[in-house]
Amino acid sequence: MSGISMKVVEFISVSKSFQSGSEKTAVLNNFNLSISSREFITLIGSNGSGKSTLLHLLSGKLKPDLGIIRLHDKEIQNIAEHKRAIWIARVFQDPMQGTAPDLSVLENFRLAVTRTTSKGLGIHTGKRFQELVKEKIAGLGLGLEKKIDLEMGKLSGGQRQALTLLMASMTDAHILLMDEPTAALDPKTASLIMDLSQKFHEEKGWVTLMVTHQLKDAKEIGNRLVMLKSGKIYKDLNRDEKEKLDLTEIVSWFN
Repeated sequence: MSGISMKVVEFISVSKSFQSGSEKTAVLNNFNLSISSREFITLIGSNGSGKSTLLHLLSGKLKPDLGIIRLHDKEIQNIAEHKRAIWIARVFQDPMQGTAPDLSVLENFRLAVTRTTSKGLGIHTGKRFQELVKEKIAGLGLGLEKKIDLEMGKLSGGQRQALTLLMASMTDAHILLMDEPTAALDPKTASLIMDLSQKFHEEKGWVTLMVTHQLKDAKEIGNRLVMLKSGKIYKDLNRDEKEKLDLTEIVSWFN
């Protein structure tokens, strides 16, 4: 029913450790988290607190040592990463990741849509698909619709991040994971990426998880703020609670 928040993702007693020589480091420890439909969560925490590990566990890049990960009540912890791609889209910190640099912009869109849609957008070849891609890209306002035959690797980092978000919006994915997506970008381009992420989140009704070290973004973007510390949730605030925060208070949490 419209207006009812439904549970989409659950981490239930999830633990993950990494072995380095004779030392074993626990990153997530008996971790629990529930995420409802249309939530936009900003994830913060010190290095090593488990933020990126959390995204990797959800995407399937990593498997938990213990615990259950559910998507729409279905256990997915043993489902391979490439099989989860139809549900989960990713934007990485490095703009060079997530796209094929030697392929053209159009070929990257074709690859993304073919790989991650169940029905697809018609036939992913020919004039119809090309015009659809150009129309979607034109909406970014970057003039890239004139460069669909250019190799993706020749674009700037910000242009690639914007196109990666747009590709995700054209797939069947309903979960978006962003791991410090603006870390390598200048402030103006970073602002564009943040605006696009919120725009597509609203349009698609995605569940969005974004790792960020930009505390201003963590406070202002999304409707939930989660801070990790020592592999567990240290703070979990809804929109109203986080909007009342002062940035100095957030900084104090890291002490």
